[in-house]
Amino acid sequence: MEIQKTPHNIEKYKDHYSESGLFAKIGKVFKKAGMKAVYYVLLLYYVLIDENTSWEHKGIILGALGYFILPVDLLPDFIPLAGYTDDIAALAACIKTIMKNITPSIKRKAVQKLADWFTDVEYSKMEEYDEEINKD
Repeated sequence: MEIQKTPHNIEKYKDHYSESGLFAKIGKVFKKAGMKAVYYVLLLYYVLIDENTSWEHKGIILGALGYFILPVDLLPDFIPLAGYTDDIAALAACIKTIMKNITPSIKRKAVQKLADWFTDVEYSKMEEYDEEINKD
């Protein structure tokens, strides 16, 4: 099976990934980046730490999460409204590539973590986000 390439050779950003850096970035930006971005990040994080995930998929995930952490990317994160669109696109492309690794258990963990952080989680939104990724 050929692995679908993510945009911008995302794997090159894996050196920017660290768990502490990831959660620090989420803490700084979750209100600006929005729930969709954080949900995608959490899905990838839980797939990353799952022992059943292949090393090849872990490398792709590390690249996408490293790109998310990196403050300077194609659209700098400080640009209002547009700053996270490239991050979300990269995260979504990565999710499409590793989709078979996203189990119901991983989705539950991501949604639970969102519920811990956001007081107003709309669970129907998670289904919408999942449907967006499954298009094409």
